[in-house]
Amino acid sequence: MIPKREILELATSSGIRPHVIEKDYVLGWILAGIHQHEIGKTWVFKGGTCLKKCYFETYRFSEDLDFTLSDPTQIDNDILNSVFSEISEWIYENAGIEVPVEKLTFDIYKNPRGVTSCQGRVFYRGPISPDSHKRLPRIKLDLTVDELLVEPSVTTAVKHDYSDFPDDGIYIQSYSYEEVFAEKTRALSERTRPRDLYDVINFFRRPESSLLAKSVRRILEAKCQFKSISMPNYADLLEHRDQCDAGWGQQLSHQIQSLPPFDSFWNELPKFFEWLYAPVISTRRSLAAMPPQQGARASTGPVDFRSYAMSSLPLSWMERIRFAAANYLCVELEYRKENGEQNTYLIEPYSLNETSVGNLLLHTLKHQTHEIRAFRTDRMISVRTTDIPFTPSYRVDLIPQGPHNVMSAMPQSGLRIPVRQKTLGTTRPARKKLAKSTWPSSGPTYVYQCPMCQKKFTRKKMNGELNSHKTKEGFSCSGRTGMYVETKY
Repeated sequence: MIPKREILELATSSGIRPHVIEKDYVLGWILAGIHQHEIGKTWVFKGGTCLKKCYFETYRFSEDLDFTLSDPTQIDNDILNSVFSEISEWIYENAGIEVPVEKLTFDIYKNPRGVTSCQGRVFYRGPISPDSHKRLPRIKLDLTVDELLVEPSVTTAVKHDYSDFPDDGIYIQSYSYEEVFAEKTRALSERTRPRDLYDVINFFRRPESSLLAKSVRRILEAKCQFKSISMPNYADLLEHRDQCDAGWGQQLSHQIQSLPPFDSFWNELPKFFEWLYAPVISTRRSLAAMPPQQGARASTGPVDFRSYAMSSLPLSWMERIRFAAANYLCVELEYRKENGEQNTYLIEPYSLNETSVGNLLLHTLKHQTHEIRAFRTDRMISVRTTDIPFTPSYRVDLIPQGPHNVMSAMPQSGLRIPVRQKTLGTTRPARKKLAKSTWPSSGPTYVYQCPMCQKKFTRKKMNGELNSHKTKEGFSCSGRTGMYVETKY
């Protein structure tokens, strides 16, 4: 288990409450436990936490785990208690996180459609959790069997930005990117919750979504027909606007760095529905890239920020800029000029590029004057995300690209890893390397290159995460994420 200090440092740098960070940490290990168990074959991950953990690198935090089950017989109290007893032992063995078996609860009920469903409670003791069993934090499980999966599920890599990230990674069966988008749109039309609005507009803004309207509409039509509801439209949502507005801060403020104004998301709904129902592939206005400044190369689209993780721009600042870009929020930048003078600027972030001499530049517009300005990252003094929205004048290439690390070529794991029976105690074992999945000797291999030392690595998985390694010259390199180079067959 990671130390308490790591949670607190992440909370300070991100502006998110420590208990939200801790829950995100524990969620990753619960997903790992589910996937290694036999149920990993039949449980399909969905919902807001799926977006955070599987598809988007910079996104709102979430608190629940939602699954669609293909086997309805698994919604049984005895089966669920037995399964999660084994999963809790596995999590303790591999991460040192306690999930008290005696506190597991599974409430089985009939949903409004008369189908058996389950809402579970999984309590845990993480790095900052209280010692008392009576006050342990919990994670809610929502299990359903009457959801229509239009697309096949996919095996996705789970994002787990903590120091105990296992060597073999964490994976889970999840809804496809398009299906999550369609499911969120359906949910928005049925309940119009602030979280659904936030998710749908974020999907809509993503560059990889621009050509998916036809596919999303096809899946959405099937889901609405299955539930005997009409297709969503903007006019029907208008009657729920005030209620959605009232809950905007309450539902979202603790999950994100800076709360965007409600209107900046609601007012994009007409454009979203125009895009969704357009007779052609896409009617979204294509913005031009911001012109490169000070000798920087031209921007060609979303950048892989992880390749700049060891640059002059601190990772926490980078995450604030990425979040602001994805949410169309201005950034307050304190900056030192070449002559030593310090000024504060309110900027709209657009792209990040290098010059021919190796300087890293943040390309922006000054919010008040709309003047193009590039800022060298090594002269930045502080970065703060504001709640001031902007309407993009250029293509926003700082939006983190997703979905990330979709493992479509990965074989179904779901292999049950034996667990030694033992009683939970106070002595936590050292974390072990997770058992490896069995891979065929044939099939594609993926080549990644360290952006710092240019050393290449060949993988059987599409996963560019790197450990500390030796360069060709024998020196130690701390590059953490490799850049994809090619696929070999």
